[in-house]
Amino acid sequence: MSSAGGILHAREGLRWFGVERVPVPPGLAAFVEHFWVLRWDLRGRGPHRQRVLTRPSVHMTFTGYLTSGATRARVAGVVREAFTEEISGEGRVVGAAFRPGGFRPFLDGPVSALTGRFPSVEEVFGDDGRALGEAVFAARDAGEAVGALAAFLEGRRPPPDPRAERVAGIVARIADGPGIVRVDELAAELGTSPRSLQRLFHEYVGIGPKWVIRRFRMLEAAGRAAAGGADWAALASELGYADQAHFVRDFTASVGTSPARYARDA
Repeated sequence: MSSAGGILHAREGLRWFGVERVPVPPGLAAFVEHFWVLRWDLRGRGPHRQRVLTRPSVHMTFTGYLTSGATRARVAGVVREAFTEEISGEGRVVGAAFRPGGFRPFLDGPVSALTGRFPSVEEVFGDDGRALGEAVFAARDAGEAVGALAAFLEGRRPPPDPRAERVAGIVARIADGPGIVRVDELAAELGTSPRSLQRLFHEYVGIGPKWVIRRFRMLEAAGRAAAGGADWAALASELGYADQAHFVRDFTASVGTSPARYARDA
């Protein structure tokens, strides 16, 4: 994965861990974007701290530290700011990355209730969630663990939700369109009002469309910086900033370093 996938300073990070994406069964494709497995072996060296700039997606993650036996099963809502995850010893994470809007049909309420939170899988799914965690951590290998997770979700598969599909399409449009920088312009393109769009995102994505637009623009900027040779003034203008200074401030706050330094480091 590159910085465009949310892993910042990916070239350095991938020296210490590996990430594999696993396709989902057809029956889950409307809800889950992919399963993923992250592995690391840092025995004999210190912990690694990885900064991540998240996308507007909910994840279910099952982290097992093979050296200590510690486990953690949780649901990660949308994280507003970049966050840092620390890994040590030897371990593995098995996760499900839901499509934007794709977790809402599994919930009894709006996805915004999860935003900025990391509730346990048991808190969200009750005793069935606790049993799922036990099955994932008891699995002999990652393939078996992913299979247990897929079977759990397929057993709870909700009926098709046209609003979830619509939200996923809107978010994809934002991701693929660097020229989209204003909520009112996006709403007009979609034939709706900004307020209606905000309510839809609150319910299904967990965070507003303005944040989603800005986050994808930052991911775009991080990817351009990592590729090198960016014209910062031109990029700032392309991403909807009135001036380069404002862009640099936002980039530094999101990524943790200036775009020029990020480009050098990457």
